[in-house]
Amino acid sequence: MASQSRFRGFLPAIRMGFVAGLAVSACAARAGAQHKIVCADAGAGAYEAFPDVCRLKDGRLMVVMYAGYGHVSLPNDGHPRGGRVASCTSSDEGRTWSPASVVVDTPHDDRDPSIVRLKSGRLICNFFSLGTSDQPGSPWTGHGSWMTVSDDQGATWSEPARIAADAYCSAPIRELSDGRLVLGLYREGPDGASGAVVSSDDQGATWSEVVIIDNGGIRLDAETDVIELSDKTLYAVQRPAMCFARSTDRGRTWTVSKPIGFKGHCPYLLRAPGDIILLAHRVPATSLHYSIDECATWSANVVVDEVGGAYPSMVVLKDGSVLIVYYEEGDGSNIRCKRFRATRDGIVWMSVD
Repeated sequence: MASQSRFRGFLPAIRMGFVAGLAVSACAARAGAQHKIVCADAGAGAYEAFPDVCRLKDGRLMVVMYAGYGHVSLPNDGHPRGGRVASCTSSDEGRTWSPASVVVDTPHDDRDPSIVRLKSGRLICNFFSLGTSDQPGSPWTGHGSWMTVSDDQGATWSEPARIAADAYCSAPIRELSDGRLVLGLYREGPDGASGAVVSSDDQGATWSEVVIIDNGGIRLDAETDVIELSDKTLYAVQRPAMCFARSTDRGRTWTVSKPIGFKGHCPYLLRAPGDIILLAHRVPATSLHYSIDECATWSANVVVDEVGGAYPSMVVLKDGSVLIVYYEEGDGSNIRCKRFRATRDGIVWMSVD
């Protein structure tokens, strides 16, 4: 179990998740296309958040999400197991979605899930857990980052296995071109809050020690995500400055973090058709930037939606367009999705129908 002092670096991320994250840009109303609801009630209190999407081996889409009764859902009399991880699937490219099913539900608040389908077809859902604290003034304590796997396209899931005891995840595991798995993390250390990574060379059976990314003197609540560039360099993005760092040795060492040039929370990276790299995030509202030069430079901000929950995730659809999922925030928060096409000239919004 993470100590409260070690976990302190994460606490602002939860507070900012429903305070600063609700700031809405005046131009948000101009975001194109209408959203669809992916899930409005996953059966654990009708508050859904922190979605992540991938494509299954059989072609369906799967969204995993946090399901609880509020932004933090510790066990209580009405919900004795607290928040849990749930999933929905779509067999028609996001037009309609199945009812929610349970992925993992421990006696703690299981939250912020992400999902990846490996080349083998195996699904890995990573998440972290909060438990009720016995320390005065501290409502929760951290239990680290975990994973559960499925080899039957999400019909059943393994017992959770711990990835890191005192570091926390907010993005999916990334499978590199050589098969190595890399997961972006964040933690509090001697030099303040920083981004970090762990890696696995055995398909997630074991994980490396946590590798800290130097924060360059900037407090980074991090929520690190990683993408492999065309030259095999790894590029990591960290909240909230935002800052980036690079690795040329498969994640073993990293450059010192430097500001990208714009702020944002909960970054998510995706390579879209045409080698356009998308960076979706929160602030302002739900937004994204794109790069056509392997993350050397970024476009102006593109507003996705006026809601401020974000924690976006994206997947390429069969026609080459992109589906983005994110959440609303507030009482009864739902999971939303929109569809767009990324071009070198900009983002073209499209109907999900």
